[in-house]
Amino acid sequence: MKIILTQEVSGLGSPGDIVEVKDGFGRNYLLPQGFAIAWTKGAEKQVTVIKRARSAREIRDLGHATEVKTQIEGLKVNLKARAGDGGRLFGSVTSAEIVDAVKAAGGPTLDRRRLELPGHIKALGSYPVSIRLHPEVTAKFDLNVVKG
Repeated sequence: MKIILTQEVSGLGSPGDIVEVKDGFGRNYLLPQGFAIAWTKGAEKQVTVIKRARSAREIRDLGHATEVKTQIEGLKVNLKARAGDGGRLFGSVTSAEIVDAVKAAGGPTLDRRRLELPGHIKALGSYPVSIRLHPEVTAKFDLNVVKG
């Protein structure tokens, strides 16, 4: 089955890529989740629009990615969250909150979908977070969740 990706899918491609996948994977997962659209000649014309939008917000090249990596790794990122007496959070920390905390700490604007969390963050403490800036560059920083 030939499909056009609308979002980044690990191990498959990035938005605008035309890929060939097994019928079941495309029909049962990628299409219903909104990660892809079925390939047609008309949809292929939309690929240029998707790629243009991606290039506007994407890190330009490997050199720029390493620049952003050094900037991110030098940050002290603190995130204030509501917590109970035992240190458990009311809810959990989302990737959007982490992106906002990085920006508040003086970092660049990041894409929340590129964050890789160690799991659900549901307690106060320090957590290692990594972000894929480029296929060859991954930045790592510590996120300190404090009572706020």
